[in-house]
Amino acid sequence: MRFWDTSALIPLLVAEPGTARAERWLREDPAIVVWALTRVELLSALARRRREEPRASRRLLASRREVLGAWPQWSEITAVEIVRRHAERIVETHAITAADALQIGAALVAAEDDPAALDFVTFDRHQAAAAEREGFRVLGSH
Repeated sequence: MRFWDTSALIPLLVAEPGTARAERWLREDPAIVVWALTRVELLSALARRRREEPRASRRLLASRREVLGAWPQWSEITAVEIVRRHAERIVETHAITAADALQIGAALVAAEDDPAALDFVTFDRHQAAAAEREGFRVLGSH
C-alpha cells in the first residue's frame, strides 16, 4: 500500500513525463491511499487543463470520469482533525504549502504515525523532501 499525492496521480490520468513510472508503481502495488481532498485537487487540475487545452477536452472529461469511477476503490483518509494537527506542525517545520502539509499529515495518519511503514508517492520536489524528513520512503521525486 502506498500513499499517493495528487502530483503522482495526475500522470496516471494524463500523459506526462512521469506517467511510465507512476504506472509501474501502480502495477507493483495497486492499493492506493489518498487524502480526502485529493479528489478536489485532481478535478481542479483536469478542469484547468480543459480550459487551457480545449482540443483535449474530450480526453480530459474521460479522465475526470476515470477519477470519479476509481475513487471508491481507493482508501481515503478522512480524519480531518488529526490530519490538521499533523499539518500544523509540518508547516512550522518544513517550507511547503498548506496543501502539501495536509497530504503529508494524511499520510502520517494512514501510516499510523510510523512513516517507515508506508511509501509516499509524489512528483513534487519540495513535498518529497519534507516527506523524507518526516521519515517516509519517497517514490517519484528524483
